Amino acid sequence: MRSKLQKFTEFANTLLPHETAYLLAIQQFDDKAKLAILQRMHDNCSRVSAFTPYDEAVDKRKYSNLKTWITERLNAIDVDQQFEWMSDMERQIMTDAIQPEEEKRLLKTIPNFPRYSFFFTKFYELVELYRHFLLIRMRYADHQLANNFLKAHREYYLQSKVISEKIHQATMDIVDQYSHSSSESIQWEQWLTEIFHNESLDGLNRYLALVRLTFMYYNYRRLEPVLEKYDYLDSLFLQGIYYSKRLLINYYNNRLLLHSKFQEWDKAEYYGYLSIRSKNSDYLHYVNNLAAVLMREKKYKEALLVMKDAYADAKETKSFHSKIGFVAFYIKCLNHNRQYRSAENYGESFLSVYRREIFEYRWHLFFSAYLDALLQQNKYDKLLKTVKKYQLLHHDRQYEKKATYLPTIRWYNAIAEYKESLLSFNDLTATLLQPIAPNASEPDRLPQLLELLRELSSHIPEAYQAIQGKLFERGILQ
Repeated sequence: MRSKLQKFTEFANTLLPHETAYLLAIQQFDDKAKLAILQRMHDNCSRVSAFTPYDEAVDKRKYSNLKTWITERLNAIDVDQQFEWMSDMERQIMTDAIQPEEEKRLLKTIPNFPRYSFFFTKFYELVELYRHFLLIRMRYADHQLANNFLKAHREYYLQSKVISEKIHQATMDIVDQYSHSSSESIQWEQWLTEIFHNESLDGLNRYLALVRLTFMYYNYRRLEPVLEKYDYLDSLFLQGIYYSKRLLINYYNNRLLLHSKFQEWDKAEYYGYLSIRSKNSDYLHYVNNLAAVLMREKKYKEALLVMKDAYADAKETKSFHSKIGFVAFYIKCLNHNRQYRSAENYGESFLSVYRREIFEYRWHLFFSAYLDALLQQNKYDKLLKTVKKYQLLHHDRQYEKKATYLPTIRWYNAIAEYKESLLSFNDLTATLLQPIAPNASEPDRLPQLLELLRELSSHIPEAYQAIQGKLFERGILQ
């Protein structure tokens, strides 16, 4: 039976806990019923696996009024909404179609627009356009207002543009390090940190600096320094500063990465589910990250459900980085759910169409999942032919320079060679042992290697037992 409050419930389910926490902080309701509804909304959206229905005995008009109030309050502080308004104003000015009410709003905004606002540079450029519009029409008083703003903020605007360009330079080093392991990016750490903590700068540059820091620390497997910064960002969001749903969703995904680093899987899962509550251009990336966490928790059915819900989005996306990542994680989910034949077929079909794109973007992730599907079915000959056909061992030698590298493909190949009597027992154990050693600079690498070895133990029980003995001798296992 359809609930009388279904539309309101659907609306409430789109809200995020930072949004409702902010709304609770600013509300001044005399109506206790409205406050109780808002509190229940906060309780519901702060959870990912529990829900308390809303009271249908309460006058439906209260729900309708509250929905309007929430929408207005969030729109008023939404930096993305502000950006859309600026873009629309730019269009109106450029086409000589500015509306009187919109112009009144612009004139009222100009003298009160702070330089530390999120899209300060966008607003500055809008006022520049508006100044041209005003002067040719001999509107001297309004022109003076716009001109005074531009003169007062010129230095800060130029500074913001310089910083933006420098952030782009940092981004090139950071992304290149991730993609090709051919450069370093740690040299940007101090400068990016200073930009993020500079409260006099525009919010966009500060946020971009934080995103680059997160990416950079991930390259170096060092997310600990970011935790304090995200705690600070958390406090800003709770105050409605730099708010938009898009930024909140991105923040939740970065929290997933942080808690994954610390192996706090419950927290990582929680933020992962929040990160996919609303769809944007990074939705598939967030889905992939959540699925990875769920698989680490051995919640394989839940992971597959998450992937299936995003299947249509994966087919439509123009981002091959996201598409290939999705396909790889989908194959992994099928493998963990013992649907090996389906995983093989899906991977094979995708490889036949997107071979070039796979090698351009995420070949190691894709083939790690696809070869696992073959290994689980004891298709050793096909696995070896695939490795040879696509020269995966050659690519693997280049890839091992990456901080995130694991010898997955090399180990799969060695096991298949051993099963096909192409590799001796001693050579197999030597191949599997070679990368296993404590590394102070990469403290999480050893646990990942040992976990991968355990996953492969059922295929090579004798070799696994021998390797364990060696690791005990070396003091790596206690």
